[in-house]
Amino acid sequence: MRAFAQPLPIDDALPALCAALAARNVAVLVAPPGAGKTTRVPLALLDEPFTAGGRIIMLEPRRLAARAAARRMAATLGENVGETIGLRVRLQSLIGPKTRVEVVTEGVFARMILDDPELTGIAAVLFDEYHERSLDADLGLALALDSQGALREDLRILVMSATLEGARVAKLMGDAPLITSQGRAYPVVTRYVGRDPNERIDDAMARVILGALRDETGSILAFLPGQGEILRLARQLEARVQDANVDVAPLYGALSAAEQDFAVAPAKPGRRKIVLATSIAETSLTIEGVRVVVDGGLMRAPVFEPDLGLTRLETRRVALANADQRRGRAGRVEPGVCYRLWEEAANGGMSRFAPPEILAADLSSFALDLAAWGVADSSNLRFLDPPPEPALKEARKLLADLGALDANLRLTDEGRAMRRLPLAPRLARMVVDAARAGQGVLAAEIAVLVTERGLGGDAVDAAARLDDFRRDRSPRADDARRLAKGIAQGAGRADGDGGTLSVGALLAAAFPDRIAMARGKRGEFLMANGRAASLERHEALAGADFLAVGEIVGRAGAQRILTAAPLTLAEIERAQGHAIMEAEEIGFDLASASLRARRRRRLGALVLSDNPLAAPTDEVGASVFAKGIVSLGSSRWPWSKAVKQWRDRVAFLRRAESGEWPDLSDAALETSPDWLAPFVLGKTRLDQLGADELHEALKAQLPYALHRRLEAEAPTHFTAPTGTAAAVDYESEGGPSIALRVQELFGLATHPSLADGRVPLTLHLLSPAHRPIQITKDLPGFWRGSWSGVRADLRGRYPRHSWPEDPAGAAPTTRAKPRGT
Repeated sequence: MRAFAQPLPIDDALPALCAALAARNVAVLVAPPGAGKTTRVPLALLDEPFTAGGRIIMLEPRRLAARAAARRMAATLGENVGETIGLRVRLQSLIGPKTRVEVVTEGVFARMILDDPELTGIAAVLFDEYHERSLDADLGLALALDSQGALREDLRILVMSATLEGARVAKLMGDAPLITSQGRAYPVVTRYVGRDPNERIDDAMARVILGALRDETGSILAFLPGQGEILRLARQLEARVQDANVDVAPLYGALSAAEQDFAVAPAKPGRRKIVLATSIAETSLTIEGVRVVVDGGLMRAPVFEPDLGLTRLETRRVALANADQRRGRAGRVEPGVCYRLWEEAANGGMSRFAPPEILAADLSSFALDLAAWGVADSSNLRFLDPPPEPALKEARKLLADLGALDANLRLTDEGRAMRRLPLAPRLARMVVDAARAGQGVLAAEIAVLVTERGLGGDAVDAAARLDDFRRDRSPRADDARRLAKGIAQGAGRADGDGGTLSVGALLAAAFPDRIAMARGKRGEFLMANGRAASLERHEALAGADFLAVGEIVGRAGAQRILTAAPLTLAEIERAQGHAIMEAEEIGFDLASASLRARRRRRLGALVLSDNPLAAPTDEVGASVFAKGIVSLGSSRWPWSKAVKQWRDRVAFLRRAESGEWPDLSDAALETSPDWLAPFVLGKTRLDQLGADELHEALKAQLPYALHRRLEAEAPTHFTAPTGTAAAVDYESEGGPSIALRVQELFGLATHPSLADGRVPLTLHLLSPAHRPIQITKDLPGFWRGSWSGVRADLRGRYPRHSWPEDPAGAAPTTRAKPRGT
């Protein structure tokens, strides 16, 4: 093992690590931040017998970390990157004939091993900062372990981490040796300063940073959730910091390599630096001179929504492991201080680790890689956390729709063409198709703009961004153009743009579910997937009829379009003709209470054309019409007094004995329209439905055997001894009732009843002037009891009417006595 001039804490663990890898082909190294594992371990392994003649591949989670690690190792050897130490990341490759250590990003390694499963010429693969648990790292480790087991027993695999539960990873790797190292960290004082939840994060950060700048020495590293907050805070600080020797340096993924390098480089002598960073600066990087950390406690994490087919960035609280990593940045070179914008008590509610990306990511690229590896069942590979089956199923469905997988989940020729491109499947499909039309370069440029945030500016209009990108002569733009050209060549045709496809048409080919149509107010759109999206009203694209949306952020109902291009209806019809459905749609118009029919052409949730038709009068129309009438509620139905009484009679017998009598209540009838549909055949408006049809529909719900019983046990009228037919009121609160002058009931010795004698009829007894004198359900009892008092009270007032002492034995009458009798 070679010696090093500058000692690092990791050095004490290196002999055990080298011995473990000499004896076994796997190992796990857990070393805290500052131990030096990233830049020391690959160099220590260079001279080991098991790496002789082979290359060492070291994976880093981000390009910034990969560049920094490669530069530091090359400097340790007194060389430049591209000699013994090489670098291979998206947009940049520095590899030479002497290269023994290649620092690559995790996505680059996944492509390397898929293209060469034996990893020819590679002696060892090192997974650095594995605790970040990116999807590419999990996939890369699973494929490397599979290759080691089936093809390359001599391949060494080392997993390195600062905060990972090493025992769990060691078990995944077949009980691999677990080596631990002590770190070198200076004490860090933690100060909890809290934050008003109503205060914007950038305003709160500005307040704390300005205080720290006044009270502390050294440079400051501040953690914010994303680019927007960083840029707002940078503007605040540049306006409020009075010291001309203080530099404000943003640090996030969309910056150029030069801008990122400036943020990471030590402050010049006599100057201080305020680095405003995303979680990109949590691990792998040492920013010289930093002894103050200001942690906003937030991070932005990708969350995939399968029903939308897009990944949104969600702002959430950091996990404790992330917060500890951030605090450790303040103690790398000297004692420091960390300000946390939350209360100390809140630590108890924070999760221990951030969830691995595999549990919440878009798995379409992952599923395509599995197919390229020849694996249909992900359980055949070793994952620390297996991919969720529903998300994997959704990803495979998308790949099948794109033509990348066959019914047996095997890679098709189209899938192989797509996988050759370093793009997500949707964008790869777009480029492959565009290349066949002679527009591979244009499509590849669009794909690079979508995947490389910040290229071409931040305009919403993708065509405008493309123009700015083509005029941009910065190193990053040059690298991006080379990448686009390489992608186009990989798709088959790179020479020229021979077709006439617009930027919008190409974006729509990649994201057909995000084709958007204007609706209502300026800037408001509905996408084919059924979700709403919006643009600021001042944007030129806000007035477009159709858009192809490339990027979108936010939650359902409040999604904001970041990148889009105008689209015409003709372009939509040409590209999505196979998906446009034309059908006659029948509906019920609540306002006019009538049936309506239209011929509509739809693309998903978008109505591309809409023409009225004559309302149908067939059974289908009747079914829709009946459903519409029922939805209006029973108060709108054409009830007559007779129909209401008929239903009340059925309801009375249902209450009296339940059993076979149907439920014809409002609630029951409004539940389903099936009872009404056969009786509205040929009708299209509510005013065409009369009480007779409603009555027939209701009667059809009553079994035939009950019709006769209904007439016998719940008659419409009660026939008095005088022959008078009194309508029975079945809605009365006290039960079915009638109202009759008392003289018409003379001669009745038994009380009248309904429901085959089970329910007494309520009698409202009236005076000759039709005024109420008694309500009873026991007429014989009334004759025997209260009648004498009623007789005494009323015979003087109505002397010409009969008031017998024994009404049960008297003759009923409807007439008064003749005068003078």
